[in-house]
Amino acid sequence: MIHYNLRCSADHGFDGWFNDSASFDKQAKRGLVECPVCGDTKVERALMTPAVSTSRAVAPVEPVPEAKAEVLPPAVPAMAGGGRLPAQMIAMLQKLRAEVEKNCDYVGPELAEEARKIHRGEAEERAIYGETTRDEAEALAEEGIELRQIPWVPRADG
Repeated sequence: MIHYNLRCSADHGFDGWFNDSASFDKQAKRGLVECPVCGDTKVERALMTPAVSTSRAVAPVEPVPEAKAEVLPPAVPAMAGGGRLPAQMIAMLQKLRAEVEKNCDYVGPELAEEARKIHRGEAEERAIYGETTRDEAEALAEEGIELRQIPWVPRADG
């Protein structure tokens, strides 16, 4: 993944995550990258400051609790009332998805069973994500096993 600072033709600054430079170029050319402030699709990469690594120790990231249950939402999530999510919110959800995929184990439709194994100490304690039904999520909650459901938007790289 690559992070870009972006700027629209109205000079609004925002950021975006893409698989690589070619992904950004392709999406921008097709008008798929839009400004979260004004919706403008004439977007260019802005000047960025480089990321500098330091020798200081970085605190470890706390594991994310078991994630994502239920059925995947539509390709473009909708807000209550039928409106479309603002591009900035979609970008934030794409960042969240990237972090979940980077830091958690995908267990697919076996989410409920794997969560139970972890809860009972039969499997290594770790952050997991996958799919389950509403009934299974409720059954897990009754057993004292918490799940968190997050909106699962398409990856930033399309």
